[in-house]
Amino acid sequence: MPTIVDKEAIVDLLRHEYAALDAVCSTLTDEQWDTVTCLPGWSVRDVLSHVIGAEAMLLGEPAPTVDLSRLTHMQNPIAEANEVWVEAMRPMAGPDMLARLSEVTTRRLVILDAMTQEEFDAPSWTPAGRDETYGRFMRIRHYDCYLHEQDIRMALGIEPRATAVDLASSLDEVATGLGYIVGRRAGMPDGSRVRIELTGPVARTYLVSVDGRASVVAELDGDPTVGIELSAMHYLRLTGGRHDAGIDPADGVTFTGDRELGGRLVANMSFTI
Repeated sequence: MPTIVDKEAIVDLLRHEYAALDAVCSTLTDEQWDTVTCLPGWSVRDVLSHVIGAEAMLLGEPAPTVDLSRLTHMQNPIAEANEVWVEAMRPMAGPDMLARLSEVTTRRLVILDAMTQEEFDAPSWTPAGRDETYGRFMRIRHYDCYLHEQDIRMALGIEPRATAVDLASSLDEVATGLGYIVGRRAGMPDGSRVRIELTGPVARTYLVSVDGRASVVAELDGDPTVGIELSAMHYLRLTGGRHDAGIDPADGVTFTGDRELGGRLVANMSFTI
């Protein structure tokens, strides 16, 4: 069933997210712009370039023509399409990057503010599939930008911005892939019962039963085979495929039940492209 998303709420989240990205990058030194992040091949500058490129693409701007032959870190066509924008902006100075961010996001917000709820509910292609709504697409955009803001913060040694409204929307997006994470990515064996407890500004409990396939359920029919407890931000980083330098994925995770299966789950939670 297509996902219906409240238009005003998501547009406000995007508005505040664009401002947060501008704020965290507005005081960077030349050295900080070139700080390596946890994303293969990408510096802080490249992460912001990706956000700018995605918004420019949504505005209908043609992709730049660049030579990617020297690069080897892209793993799929979507990554290659993203890299075109990133490579084109690598020579830009920090202030020019921020000006470009302001320009594309201002234009995007004019369009988004003018849209109706009905237009947000309309069928749309999304990175999660074709049979979805434009509102779902914009929730994914917020999730992507919010994750990238944390990528920048982690690379620079700045505390994550773990605000409840941003976490809640992002967790809603991750929840759509929880069966895939548990059943396919982590490969929990048939008959497993999994309990995931999230702590922090947004406390949530997810229960997953594996019976032929993994499904999110309202309650388990027995004790969990595997239980993990971790902060919502840590969970968001792991499910987003983020393995930050110097941080063991299991750090900050409390395990119950089968410790080996729990370790496998934590090590294989990524579901993003």
